[in-house]
Amino acid sequence: MSNIIKPFSTTGIGSLPHKYPREACELILRTFDIPFWPQLPAVSFKESMTVQYSEGMPYLRIDENEQTAWVMRDGSDELERFYESYSDNAKIAISEDYAAGLHAFLKMIKGRRFDALKGHITGPVTFTLGLKDHYGRLVYFDEELREISSMLLRAKARWQVDILKQHSENVIIFIDEPILSAIGSSSYLGVDGEEVLRLLKDTAVAIEDAGGIPGIHCCGRADWPLVIKSGVRILNFDAFEYFDTIAIYHEELKNFLLGGGYLAWGIVPTSDAIRGVDDGRLISLMRGHIDKLCRHVPSELVRSRIIITPSCGTGSRSIEETIKVFQLVMRLKEAMS
Repeated sequence: MSNIIKPFSTTGIGSLPHKYPREACELILRTFDIPFWPQLPAVSFKESMTVQYSEGMPYLRIDENEQTAWVMRDGSDELERFYESYSDNAKIAISEDYAAGLHAFLKMIKGRRFDALKGHITGPVTFTLGLKDHYGRLVYFDEELREISSMLLRAKARWQVDILKQHSENVIIFIDEPILSAIGSSSYLGVDGEEVLRLLKDTAVAIEDAGGIPGIHCCGRADWPLVIKSGVRILNFDAFEYFDTIAIYHEELKNFLLGGGYLAWGIVPTSDAIRGVDDGRLISLMRGHIDKLCRHVPSELVRSRIIITPSCGTGSRSIEETIKVFQLVMRLKEAMS
């Protein structure tokens, strides 16, 4: 992957606050080196983080009015039908009803080629710890439903690689795993680290087997050595708030970069902090972070494997704040590269 992504290339994380898919896609296409399709939770509850990739999940029930989704086993043959359709891309596709931004994006890039494109899925750990059955039990703790969820998400990733490959040889799929920052806390006792690693590895392998480049996004603290072991090729972290939590693993990071990996620095905040930052502050912050990492990792290696991103999606921000975030990403690239 050494020549695929130019140093200091820019991309974004999935969500935007827009209600009009074309407007969101236009903003992305004129901003980023590596365009991505937008997740638009303001358009529909079905575009919320967990639900967006749940289409085709056996026993899934959705109440859009109450904005809730859950799994309720019944006597139907949904499970059998899932196993039959799992490998059929036409049956596992993400429909426009669940991803208006994706389908608008595909229409707008028709006939065009790109150096790289980016898709995304909710990671299997976040998905199974975000969805419950009708007894209120997290799907993660049902071994069969946990595995079905993993299969479903791998299929959604595979399908995205296939459709985006029509426009670029280099298709990146980010596995969005914000829940990793909470693993080990009292809220998630019983979540096994080895099982987390297996789920992440299975997803990364599925993306690579489909011809894609697996990345992971985690916008908080995480067990970074575990994440690095998952086999992803791009590691996206919140470099604005949590740089020190990842920088301490400099030996693991050096080996990750030497193995062809990239660090995607989420240096532009998407929290309330965006209201008070400017490009001067962020340029200074990023230069300081890079210098700190370069005390332990060769400078040329670090700088040749940098991608610049926002710290997270902007779905919870205003459109004006989103534009500011994106502009700051562009200015950072100009200053750093």
